[in-house]
Amino acid sequence: MGKRNEQLHLGAFIYYSGHHHFGWRHPESGAEGLFDFKFYKKLAQTAERGKFDMMFLADLLYVRGVEDSASGMLEPVQLLAALSTVTEKLGLTATVSTTYNEPYNVARKFASLDHISEGRAGWNIVTSQQDVEAFNYGRDKHPEHGLRYEMAREFVEVVTRLWDTWEDQALVIDREAGVFADGSKVKETEYKGQWYSTKGALNVPRPPQGYPVLIQAGSSGPGQDFAAAFGEVIFTAQQSLESAQAFYSSVKGKLASYGRPQGSMKIMPGLSPVIGATEEEAQRKYKELQALIPPSMIVGMLSALLNFDLSGYPVDGQLPDIPDPVEATNGMKSRVQLIMDMARNEQLSLQELGGRLLGARGHMQFVGTYEQLADFMQLWFEEYGCDGFNIMPPVLPGNLDEFVDHVVPILQQRGLFRSEYTGGTLREHLGLERLGLRHFQASHERAHGVIGAAGTDTAGNGAVGQEAVGAAEAGSAG
Repeated sequence: MGKRNEQLHLGAFIYYSGHHHFGWRHPESGAEGLFDFKFYKKLAQTAERGKFDMMFLADLLYVRGVEDSASGMLEPVQLLAALSTVTEKLGLTATVSTTYNEPYNVARKFASLDHISEGRAGWNIVTSQQDVEAFNYGRDKHPEHGLRYEMAREFVEVVTRLWDTWEDQALVIDREAGVFADGSKVKETEYKGQWYSTKGALNVPRPPQGYPVLIQAGSSGPGQDFAAAFGEVIFTAQQSLESAQAFYSSVKGKLASYGRPQGSMKIMPGLSPVIGATEEEAQRKYKELQALIPPSMIVGMLSALLNFDLSGYPVDGQLPDIPDPVEATNGMKSRVQLIMDMARNEQLSLQELGGRLLGARGHMQFVGTYEQLADFMQLWFEEYGCDGFNIMPPVLPGNLDEFVDHVVPILQQRGLFRSEYTGGTLREHLGLERLGLRHFQASHERAHGVIGAAGTDTAGNGAVGQEAVGAAEAGSAG
């Protein structure tokens, strides 16, 4: 394994009381605390004790299966704002959908979180997945997959322009002169796009990080293009080093077309570890978890994901020939493709395939010792399959404590991970530069000679031409 002149990054991905779909049934799960702030306070402080770059909260805009599944979530940005008061260094990142929000609201939420946390905020940009979410927002159906990404691109452009309406030194607060803010440094934006428009300035000054860190989780073709345009951290699901290396090379290979350097993006696949001091202990834990899955759930779950009724097929048999489910789905195309690849390449039975999905939702599930997990992470990192990992404990809170207590020290001893925080902001943890005014508009103009989305800005924020490019370059160091 070759050396890299950098250390890997770690995110603590918090999802219900663990990422195993039925981990909430485990006697050591914290399922009773899912709507209790103290549960998340403990998790955040554990992640900070482990020197994680960030804590990441998922968000779903629907609830169903409440009888047999952990369901319902606290609103993540409000929760992270509260967690910022009981942590000092940990990055605080949350999923917020572009499909069922307005750009002004999202810009205001994350600018506020960045100020409250003193520069530790990150936004995971998603487009939502299912029609059931559309129903909750008074719509008849979920927008088509490709259209969602087109809309998301415009949405993010509006949000970043709103963050740019205040320059860094706009606040003056000169009591003697009676000047609260420099009006020449607070400029309205007037954006008119195909799906979104806004006129005015954000009512929160520019975030401490310039922009909160922009995170993206799509791995489909449109998802990769969107990541290359805006993503600074990419969450992905990969099942082998070879596929991870191919994804790493593909996405980072697209950065140049947007005038972005390689170091401006960190790729962090999901990793769900079932670990123990010995292989026997790890295998015992894994079998205990898998035994929590009702067999009846497997066929129903696979049938829904693959848009094909599998109820007439034996669970110990392999996936039959079915119509292409990737083409048919309007949800997560990359995840459906991953399921098909797992089934075909590894010749898994329906029971094995369902167990893998319910165990880690399509992400890599590792079963082994603490040392073996550290070896695995080192290999993927040093062979450029990733820049770090989003750790997905199958049962919370205990599995996060176990990782921090037993795996993090091994990574630190090998020089692969920090022993102390050296910065205060999430950008500093990740080695990302603080972004100056009109950063993404300028990079898109440098690459393509046009503004990145369909909108125009009549107030000068991201205006077409070399003057805007020069202004953005001048501000990028600030």
